[in-house]
Amino acid sequence: MIRLILAVLFVLIFLVGGIPLLIAEWIIGKFNMDLKSRSSLAIVQWAFKVVLFLAGTRVIVSGEENVPKDEPVLYIGNHRSYFDIVITYSRVPRLTGYIAKKEMLRYPLLRDWMKNLHCLFLDRKDVKQGLKVILTAIDKVKEGISICIFPEGTRNKFNHTFMEFHEGSFKIAAKTGCAIVPMTIYNSAEIFEDHLPRIRKTEVILQYGKPFYMKDLPKEEQKKVGAYTRNLIMESYEKIKEEKMQ
Repeated sequence: MIRLILAVLFVLIFLVGGIPLLIAEWIIGKFNMDLKSRSSLAIVQWAFKVVLFLAGTRVIVSGEENVPKDEPVLYIGNHRSYFDIVITYSRVPRLTGYIAKKEMLRYPLLRDWMKNLHCLFLDRKDVKQGLKVILTAIDKVKEGISICIFPEGTRNKFNHTFMEFHEGSFKIAAKTGCAIVPMTIYNSAEIFEDHLPRIRKTEVILQYGKPFYMKDLPKEEQKKVGAYTRNLIMESYEKIKEEKMQ
């Protein structure tokens, strides 16, 4: 339980103690919005790395050289843990907004940092609002901001399985022409979700696949790019699993 207590205490101290930082970021944004975004990213990435350290999480990263540094991309990953956001966000090389569930808006201070980082909030029960979020995400990419989405739509509660990837998520790439970067996350639920309420010392693998552009895919695969990306991540996941079992 000590890891859970330390991680929760740190998050609370960061959120409350960081109020002056939020005020400073608000002031900076009045004069230089890009500087505000970049400084907010640096602060939150530091905080996430501290959370991973306190949780005893060792992240083994491979394929990071595949991530374009000079253009916005659409990150697509499988999703089993709340720590997936912490793990992946601490690695992004440029401004990146995550698409999160609207329930995150309930949490003051946390939502302010998320808004500083260009995160968008999706109501999964409202199709019309969901379309607006996708359109906003398209605008973000056109402004040079990467977007990350977990297209299963929610955390998968079953180990070594994958839910359907919602095709609507990929309109962001279809309308902007940006690269899609598949992310395979292995063993993240072992940190917390697989044995609530304890946090355990865990080794997690984050593997970035080679980026691809929808325009380079055959017409039929462009129509089912969600299934195509899901298969890429599943193949990567199974390879990792086999290596771990040897």
